[in-house]
Amino acid sequence: MSFVRAASRRLPLAKRLVSAVESPLQRRYVSATSKAQGAVITPDPGADSVSAAFVNERAPYLVPTYVRPAPIMVKGQGCYLWDMENRRYLDLTAGIAVNSLGHCDPEISKIIAEQAETLLHASNLYHNAWVGALSKDLITLTRESGAMRDAAQVFIANSGTEANEAAIKFARKTGRARDPSGAKHEIVSFQGSFHGRTMGALSATPNPKYQTPFSPMLPGFKYGNYNDVAQLQDLITDKTCGVIVEPIQGEGGVNVATPEFLVALRKRCDEVGAVLIFDEIQCGLSRTGSFWAHAHPSLAPANGEPAHPDILTTAKALGNGIPIGATIVSGKTVAENIKAGDHGTTFGGNPLACRVAHHIIHRLASPELQKSVQDKSAILVAGFQALQQKYPALISEIRGRGLILGLQLSKDFSPKAGEIITAARERGMLIITAGEGCLRFVPPLTVTEDQLKTALRILEQAFEAVQA
Repeated sequence: MSFVRAASRRLPLAKRLVSAVESPLQRRYVSATSKAQGAVITPDPGADSVSAAFVNERAPYLVPTYVRPAPIMVKGQGCYLWDMENRRYLDLTAGIAVNSLGHCDPEISKIIAEQAETLLHASNLYHNAWVGALSKDLITLTRESGAMRDAAQVFIANSGTEANEAAIKFARKTGRARDPSGAKHEIVSFQGSFHGRTMGALSATPNPKYQTPFSPMLPGFKYGNYNDVAQLQDLITDKTCGVIVEPIQGEGGVNVATPEFLVALRKRCDEVGAVLIFDEIQCGLSRTGSFWAHAHPSLAPANGEPAHPDILTTAKALGNGIPIGATIVSGKTVAENIKAGDHGTTFGGNPLACRVAHHIIHRLASPELQKSVQDKSAILVAGFQALQQKYPALISEIRGRGLILGLQLSKDFSPKAGEIITAARERGMLIITAGEGCLRFVPPLTVTEDQLKTALRILEQAFEAVQA
């Protein structure tokens, strides 16, 4: 690990990262992005770099399931990451909507250190002090937020995929309780969705790129079109035990469900006795400015009640980088059907992850933080609209809510999404894609207005570079 140690020694000390005095590295990027004409362009580390040597030495030992650019991230603080070459990046990915409170938040770091010296794991053979506290407060905060009115119990797992696996199993178990013959076993999901990579969650993710290499998928899964109300009568039948949907699709292109679609799903599920599952792994926990996305005012119908789920899944921001997921179930439709032995996990519910998540949910439920998300969203959206006016041939649509936003590139520029991401990274900013040619913005919720303005300047410079 000599490369890592050497690189770490070159990085600013953590206390300097949060001080009022900027390091020379910080001044370099601030001055670069503040200039009216262009910015400092630093290409990714080359073949003769420390980073390349580090990667080449270790790559043969890694299963090659990822395609990654050259930078190796070795430190994070707030909304910034540093790589092994000591370059700083403004991170608008937040670890794919994970680090909602930023990188290496000092309060979270203190909790991790304290709990690491107290108890990390004792297994689910025994109670621990934090799994119950987290579950209780997650239910309380959910109800107080006006979301999932029948939320009653929680199963704690290790990831979003595991949370969705539990949801699928709980829906199947509920279906069998309602029809012991087993005929009520079908799961319905929608095009553009992403629910995970394990075989159950993957079977609910109708993307040939992910499914085909591992086909056949598990039997009993059906797929519909997102936001298509007319199809639901035939799609969801007496054989349907569960319907899983993202109120805002993340990986699929930051597509927002219409209130009419969610209400129609709730109505049809009630008609056939199916469980409605909302996957809020990426869009939940205040990323939209509401504690849960399905309770966002924009997803309430003009007339009548908004749709509430029977099962709600979450992960990502729940641990701010510590692996954890949760499946929240209704006390009226699901909880009574789940018995001892129906599901389990070795690491899920461990005291470290649960204590961290317990702290995080209270911070994310803050009305002040949620209001700030709405204010920052307005800054980003206004900036995107200005860019759309300046580059009408490049940007075709702006989508999303709060701080889960997408810029859909036009048909001509969609194939160049990767070039835009590279150009932004070379100018000190990290962004990612979603769907087909959509640029996705999921920054830490703690991002500042000045940082967002810097991000917009860098994005414009990236557009200029690629358009040229």
